[in-house]
Amino acid sequence: MTTRIIHPTRRAVLAGLGASAAGLAPGSAASPATASLTLQARPATLALQPGQPATPVWELAALNPAGDVRLKRGDRCEVTFRNDLPVPVAPAWYGLDGQSAAEPLLGRSAVTSGGTETSIFSMPHAGTLMADLRLLDDGMKQPVRPLPIIVQEAEPPVADRDEPFLVEDWRLAADGAAIVPGATGGEIAPIFTVNGKIAPDFTLRANERLRLRVINGCQRAVIAVKFDRVEVLVMALDGQPAEPFTARNGALVLAPGSRADVFLDGTAAPGSATPILLHDGKEARPVARVLTSAEPPLRASRLAPPAPLPSNGLPANLDLKGALRFDVALSAAEAGWSRPSSFAASSAPAFRAKAGRTVVLALKNPTAVATVFHLHGHHFRLLDRLDDGWKPYWLDTLAIEPGQTQRIAFATSAPGRWLIASIATDWAAPRLVRWYAVE
Repeated sequence: MTTRIIHPTRRAVLAGLGASAAGLAPGSAASPATASLTLQARPATLALQPGQPATPVWELAALNPAGDVRLKRGDRCEVTFRNDLPVPVAPAWYGLDGQSAAEPLLGRSAVTSGGTETSIFSMPHAGTLMADLRLLDDGMKQPVRPLPIIVQEAEPPVADRDEPFLVEDWRLAADGAAIVPGATGGEIAPIFTVNGKIAPDFTLRANERLRLRVINGCQRAVIAVKFDRVEVLVMALDGQPAEPFTARNGALVLAPGSRADVFLDGTAAPGSATPILLHDGKEARPVARVLTSAEPPLRASRLAPPAPLPSNGLPANLDLKGALRFDVALSAAEAGWSRPSSFAASSAPAFRAKAGRTVVLALKNPTAVATVFHLHGHHFRLLDRLDDGWKPYWLDTLAIEPGQTQRIAFATSAPGRWLIASIATDWAAPRLVRWYAVE
């Protein structure tokens, strides 16, 4: 076993200090706490077929009694990562802004089989994150489960429970083995799990409020998750607070890696059950249920509508007139894109920008299928068609329809080198990466 301790560079330290300072804006802790977190990449099994042996898979797991990860905004986190898989892996953190020590392939290299590394970085923002081992998925021999990461607000909103809702998809060969993306079998009907289970129940007492952190952990699929006959109040997207809004028809559309924090109130009749449906573009199917308990109500009446979640300190305005503008084509044929396994940090960046500038990217999808874009290091605004404003939420992941162009804007608040990733929503599509620099 090899052990590496990641010592950040001077630039990484400065970037981390800046991000930590942002994380200690009003509403967060006065001084960062130190949290220790041990993560392990390891073989595992899932029960995917009734009456059949559990299916071997791989997973990223937290080694603690609870089995989950709950941190607080502003925490200084010492992360020990152990790779007990037979291939190198490069953990990627969806939603973790400004922490260059955590950046795969640029801030740190892949962890070899049997290796252990320890790194230190801060949690500048509250929100729902996802740690994922699939960046190097063209070398994987089993499908890999990601790990939800919950970073709580210094003063959490009023909710009686706070639970993840991790959606994953699986394809099984005739012998019951799980198929990795890119392998033959993409036409096989997928099996969907929620929190690693087939069709679990989420039980609410009358007038109870549940904060549900919905995560699309699927390999390639854009999904719609619909809560039938349940009011779904969206509070955050991709880990960043949004102005609360009610999901149209109770449905959330999420690209792979996207997250949505929603509030559900127990308002249905005691003893009733309503399905949670999932649509993957081909068909809708039930994947879970919301049950209303026959127990007495948790309180006499429903809670008042919640206030917006506390701001994470992202800028209220972006200077679009003075922005640096770049075109980025999401295509394997585009010069500069490479598979992560062959990525070279010495390659030319997709773009460079000085810290403190606004960057506008025109994301063009020239392919025949929807393609997903993911920005590391920063969150972005989705611009209106005429570039005269933006949607009232922040994102780090976006699906672009075939032949379409979407424009996004972000403030370059974190110096360092950061990845951008592109992947088509096709089982056989490779994951592709480039990088950008903030100087």
